[in-house]
Amino acid sequence: MTTSPVPARAGRRAVLAGAAALAVAGVAFPAAPAHAVNAAHAVVVGAKPAAWTPHALDGTVYRILQVGNRVYLAGSFTKVRNANTSTQLAMPRLVAFDATTGRIDTTFTPVVNGTVKALAASADGRSIYLGGAFTTVGGVAAPRVARVDAVTGARVAGFAPAALNNQVNDMRLVGARLLVAGAFQTVGGVTRRALAALNATTGAADPAVNLRLEGPRVTSSGVTAPVKIEAMDVSADGRRLVFAGNFSSVAGQARHQLAVANLTATGAALSGWSTVRYQPRCSKSIPTYLRGVDIAPDGTWFTAVTTGGPFPGTLCDAAARFELGAETAGRQPTWVNYTGGDTLLSVAVTGAAVYVGGHQRWLDNPSGRNAAGPGAVSRPGVGAINPTTGRALAWNPTKDRGVGTAELYASERGLWLGSDTVTVAGEYHARVAFLPLP
Repeated sequence: MTTSPVPARAGRRAVLAGAAALAVAGVAFPAAPAHAVNAAHAVVVGAKPAAWTPHALDGTVYRILQVGNRVYLAGSFTKVRNANTSTQLAMPRLVAFDATTGRIDTTFTPVVNGTVKALAASADGRSIYLGGAFTTVGGVAAPRVARVDAVTGARVAGFAPAALNNQVNDMRLVGARLLVAGAFQTVGGVTRRALAALNATTGAADPAVNLRLEGPRVTSSGVTAPVKIEAMDVSADGRRLVFAGNFSSVAGQARHQLAVANLTATGAALSGWSTVRYQPRCSKSIPTYLRGVDIAPDGTWFTAVTTGGPFPGTLCDAAARFELGAETAGRQPTWVNYTGGDTLLSVAVTGAAVYVGGHQRWLDNPSGRNAAGPGAVSRPGVGAINPTTGRALAWNPTKDRGVGTAELYASERGLWLGSDTVTVAGEYHARVAFLPLP
């Protein structure tokens, strides 16, 4: 088990350098994700938010991405404003601002007609890929996926993605492929449920990624929802894909809500890694309960977070660490941290901490049933877990709960929070906040 923190500014950049060395040696594998999510940190971030971040005045911030010294917010919001001003700016669903001053860039003006839930940067950082529920960008058809200029927000010429028939929830750029995941069932009119790949340059459907997700879980009323993926992550070396959703079969093999795939230059193949711990049902009204996954910067383990209610013996309303290691069946979590009855929606693993967000009231609460059980610690809205022991760290900025913290994103300088609420550490930080490294 590898749990030692990776120094900030070294972690994933070092991995990328190692990947380049392998490529020179002639080893065939996909290029690592550009501007990979969640940087490695040597220490836990501070508990006091920066005062300069902008505010989103309605809706929810679902995704945050930093490219160079620019930060992008995506979500369902329609109005924003700079810190320490009262002037509202109509900049719906996608906005850019300076990562040092927080000043909103009013020259970045994409026109997106629906919620944006996923972001990825191009390999050169000059453009941004978008995914979500939208159907047009800049007044031109863009069914759930688009590519825009990172400076102006204008559509990038030549990128005409194959049409997806439903929402995108997450995406990752891996080499020449843009992996997309969500609730769609077809891509370019061809069946490709919940997970697919597009050519990163043209947007054409890439048939090399076809893991055949099947078997959606059934609600208490017997309703079968379409197969979907809630969240996914790719290791920093671009070789492992972890994804979570409402499926029960992947590539003809039993996989209950959570699966691992191996990525190569020729496509994707289901890994032998599997667990049955997400097979049991929790709340009858929530047949599928995984909400977020994140792979550690060193690529050897990941954490998954869930909703579902407090049900003894299950992994509902909990964060669980799993080792990637051997590609074998029947994997058990290294540790589990329970909220005692509250939903976790997001997770960011940095090496120094496993940050979790949702509308939870507590951590370290395995005996709690919508109450603080023995040993429970108050961690409203956001908390941090020791990567080795699985116990809550002392870090506790506090946050109003709402629907919950939808996004946790670790940059090289700290931790970004995105949500539907307005208070962090007792201060006004509407739907976005930044907690710097000390």
